[in-house]
Amino acid sequence: MAAKRKSSGNGDRVVYSEFGSAPDAFERPIEELPPNQQNVRIQASRKGRGGKTVTVITGFQVKPETLAALLKDLKAQCGSGGTLKDQTLEIQGDHTQKLLELLVKKGYKAKISGG
Repeated sequence: MAAKRKSSGNGDRVVYSEFGSAPDAFERPIEELPPNQQNVRIQASRKGRGGKTVTVITGFQVKPETLAALLKDLKAQCGSGGTLKDQTLEIQGDHTQKLLELLVKKGYKAKISGG
């Protein structure tokens, strides 16, 4: 009994819906800031990855589509793979210096964090 629909003259509308079945009910809209207003952190990490080093980039405040396009460009520039997880970019290998230069060229306020 996920949802009951009531038919009326103005079309179908949801009268009752169980918790969690409403699409996008709990998502907050992401305010997209220009690159020069975003404080981005770049860090090389090995935790939970079986000893493999990845470069983690956090602090983005953009839409997922913009982030996916940026990830594709950064992966191509570094010549390695990577993924997007919860507004965080992960690029395989230690590319902290190269990514810092690329993000600063794109207008982001980027810093290297961690050891």
